Amino acid sequence: MAHRLAEAVPERTFQYQDVLPPLPVPALESSLSKYLDAVRPFSSEKEFKSTVDIVRKFREGVGKDLHQKLLQRAKSRRNWLEEWWLDSAYLEVRIPSQLNVNFGGPGPYLEHFWPPAEGTCLQRAGVITWLTLQYWDLLRTERLAPQKAGKTPMDMDQFRMLFCTCKVPGVKKDTIRNYFKTESEGPCPSHLVVMCRGRIFTFDALFDGQILTPPEIIRQLSYVKERCEREPEGDGVSALTSEERTRWAKAREHLISIDPHNKTILETVQSSLFVISLDETKPYSTPENYTNLTTAALTGDATIRWGDKSYNSIVFADGTFGSTCDHSPYDAMVLVSMCWYLDERIKATEGKWKGSDAVRQMPLPEELLFTVDEKILSDINQAKQQYLESTQDLQVVCYAFTAFGKRAIKEKKLHPDTFVQLAMQLAYYKQHKRPGSCYETATTRRFYHGRTETMRPCTQEAVDWCKAMTDPTRDANARRKAMLPAFGKHNKLMSEAQEGNGFDRHLLGLYLIAKEEGRPTLELFTDPLYSRSLVGYTTILGAVAPMVHQGYGFFYRIRDDRIVISITSWKSCRETDAASLFNNFSSSLHELLHLATTSQL
Repeated sequence: MAHRLAEAVPERTFQYQDVLPPLPVPALESSLSKYLDAVRPFSSEKEFKSTVDIVRKFREGVGKDLHQKLLQRAKSRRNWLEEWWLDSAYLEVRIPSQLNVNFGGPGPYLEHFWPPAEGTCLQRAGVITWLTLQYWDLLRTERLAPQKAGKTPMDMDQFRMLFCTCKVPGVKKDTIRNYFKTESEGPCPSHLVVMCRGRIFTFDALFDGQILTPPEIIRQLSYVKERCEREPEGDGVSALTSEERTRWAKAREHLISIDPHNKTILETVQSSLFVISLDETKPYSTPENYTNLTTAALTGDATIRWGDKSYNSIVFADGTFGSTCDHSPYDAMVLVSMCWYLDERIKATEGKWKGSDAVRQMPLPEELLFTVDEKILSDINQAKQQYLESTQDLQVVCYAFTAFGKRAIKEKKLHPDTFVQLAMQLAYYKQHKRPGSCYETATTRRFYHGRTETMRPCTQEAVDWCKAMTDPTRDANARRKAMLPAFGKHNKLMSEAQEGNGFDRHLLGLYLIAKEEGRPTLELFTDPLYSRSLVGYTTILGAVAPMVHQGYGFFYRIRDDRIVISITSWKSCRETDAASLFNNFSSSLHELLHLATTSQL
């Protein structure tokens, strides 16, 4: 009997944090041989020979020494990479983050109970804000079930970063401020920030210790909207968050020096639960074509979102929703998990509030008014200009491929994620007549504070298969023969990466130790093959901008009956075109399923 009682106690969100294993350091030998394997498809015989030589020298010489130092570092830390990764991938990066590092995306609610419709935005915003606050409460009371891979618990630390979190710019390096606390840890900020027409307001999401109901939230949002509609626009200080990081840091220092009250306002925004952006545009989208909504979430008005906030909930005038999130404190899966929760709850209630319409007597939202001077106003204008130029250069497509989805792929006994990645390789190969250097992120959350490892899908096996698929002299049999090793290799690399046995983060660690010791940059890292095969560091959810000028951003969600795909590219790059890559991708998916079907005969 006692045993059954123990079973009934629900697991707490963060209960496994103390028992998660530390992030391992892979063996040097294995990382270097995986590296060679990964650069092979991008090299000529001659280049590859020279790289093999560089790797051998590194392994026998300085690499050994750096690897030992990395092992030492790993002895005193449960995650040897965490601090380094945050700094090198996010906090030291100086390019504007709002477009280049943030991820954003469309809310899927328009597929069922919330299609675009006039006059619905505040009603729906009341419901979705209330649901988001329920999710915050689940985290605060640790009632959100810990996620697992099979029976293995996953690190849940990133979920602490969804609310009450903000990046703060620094002249050389940014910092992350996290004000979230669970109930057992103490009080947690409970105010929301609302932005509309360049103005900023705040109100508390609790009254008498209770979360505001949707009718109460609607009343607060209506007050803000009505005031903004009848009064002049605000200064749009939040546009500064879309600026190059050092410029924003200096502007922020100046803002604080004008008036100490400005610092209080900044603190209020930083510590708020999240930002609600009331956007006046109507980015009409459908379940098959999310392009307008994705574009608006990614490139919309900089004066009504705080680019450094870990969650901006964007309410569009046609009753559709989007988000933009700072990527540094957490990875995409956290947002996906919350959006899934919101989506399920909206479906369950048909998007309606079924409770009381009573609105308690509570304080109205308060406006947060920055004191500005000529210099700040000119900084704001410059930020808007810079943001406008870069957003106008971004090409975004986001479509649903509706011919088939996860179900059909699984019937062929193939791994859906690998299926999509290989179809993408083939699409790129068809379009550019060469293999595409790209990477996919693998989660390392089975380790303490694990985030991601890079997995490089462009394997020699994948390239051989692409060649077979595009060579008219090869028959279906030959193509199938090439397909199976490509699948096998991808699955193997993916599971190695998730087990902490990838090689990219390991090499980054060795590189950073050398840098900390002030050594000259090692030959291994200046080798053209190193940079040619490594695309960059940021991952992709909903959509993000491409990492490199001549690259693509690619993100997908594989659902039972469809695959929703976002592709971004820069218009100023002549060689890339997101729309035609999507067309090649669609035909590649069909070809691959056809090949898998004939292989079962």
